[in-house]
Amino acid sequence: QVQLVESGGGLVQAGGSLRLSCTASGRTFSTYAMGWFRQVPGKERDFVARITWSDGNTYYAGSVKGRFTVSRDNAKNTVYLQMNSLKPEDTAVYYCAADRTGAWRMSVTATEYDYWGQGTQVTVSS
Repeated sequence: QVQLVESGGGLVQAGGSLRLSCTASGRTFSTYAMGWFRQVPGKERDFVARITWSDGNTYYAGSVKGRFTVSRDNAKNTVYLQMNSLKPEDTAVYYCAADRTGAWRMSVTATEYDYWGQGTQVTVSS
């Protein structure tokens, strides 16, 4: 079993920055990919970014590319999402997720992920 704990959400003005953290525990993660998703009420959970534990390969949704950066600290079992130039439309609950076989596939849908964090609210005011 894998546990994911997120932190770092909050309220920020448009143009500002936030960094989300996701700490994983429960086992080793060499074959995993870690993803970030976001969800607003009444809508599906949308892919934001992902990174593989083994080689740090990253991939981003078009809406955040160039503004968000995903990274990981293997020693701390922690994944980060640095969000810059935030826009009101970035407002959502952000979730961290783990894909057990993500090292071997490009997982960008919520159903491909096996474990989820509790979510953290990000609100961007205009």
